[in-house]
Amino acid sequence: MEINTYNTPANINFTVPVRVNRESNPEGTIVNVNGVKVGGTEVVVIAGPCAIESSEQLYETARAAKKGGARIMRGGAFKPRSSPYSFQGLGEEGLKMMRKISNETGLPIVTEVMDTREMEMVAGYADMLQIGSRNMHNYPLLKEAGLIRKPVLLKRGMMATIEEFLLAAEYILNQGNTQVILCERGIRTFETSTRNTLDLSAVPVLKKLTHLPVIVDPSHGTGIRWIVPPMAKAAIASGADGLIMEIHHKPEEALCDGQQSLYPEDFIGLMTELKKIALAVGRELSLP
Repeated sequence: MEINTYNTPANINFTVPVRVNRESNPEGTIVNVNGVKVGGTEVVVIAGPCAIESSEQLYETARAAKKGGARIMRGGAFKPRSSPYSFQGLGEEGLKMMRKISNETGLPIVTEVMDTREMEMVAGYADMLQIGSRNMHNYPLLKEAGLIRKPVLLKRGMMATIEEFLLAAEYILNQGNTQVILCERGIRTFETSTRNTLDLSAVPVLKKLTHLPVIVDPSHGTGIRWIVPPMAKAAIASGADGLIMEIHHKPEEALCDGQQSLYPEDFIGLMTELKKIALAVGRELSLP
């Protein structure tokens, strides 16, 4: 059922799907990621490496994430890459590493699932499942994520409109899973000075149209390390419920996206600045 039974806000020229529509839950949805609640007054930061490369790398970045105040750890065990010759991730071995460090640090973990055939395996290790930009239009995967009953982090497709983004989320909710977080991660435009164009205007629009929490990924949204901090601050100011950022203890040696990964010390310093922004807009950001 795509026809909305609720009113659509003025100036929105498409029909907002019924299950993601804010009027179906005006108070807003709180997504519980193994005890960490996303969508309330707290700005939740997710941090970790783009890809899991080794135990040393994962431990170093996990410790930095926890020290800085991240509430959830990210890391890719399966990596969708444009080139078939690029590093594709460690697979289940990487998931085992993440689960071990999660048990030691107490940080819940989010990792990407790319294939319906791997859904149950990944869900067995992860506290939250990520569906990446390239798979936002993978409808069988969206349906499976709706059936698995785990929190889902849904990233906006690199060329997706907000309407298409909401319809993708509707696929998940339509299967009965309401624990969905939307992630703005930049869209592909004619601009070449950054990796993507981070569409922060999507944050207030999504917050107006839907009851689901909205977070921002300034790492993929810009692709450039020194641009990540100002865009992270702007994301909180625009109303985002959280951030997902990449950190690496040796970005120059990273097998994936090192150029956009923060050094641990820079991440820790940034978190102090982000707390000030959060407080200024009436939000909270917990630090150790």
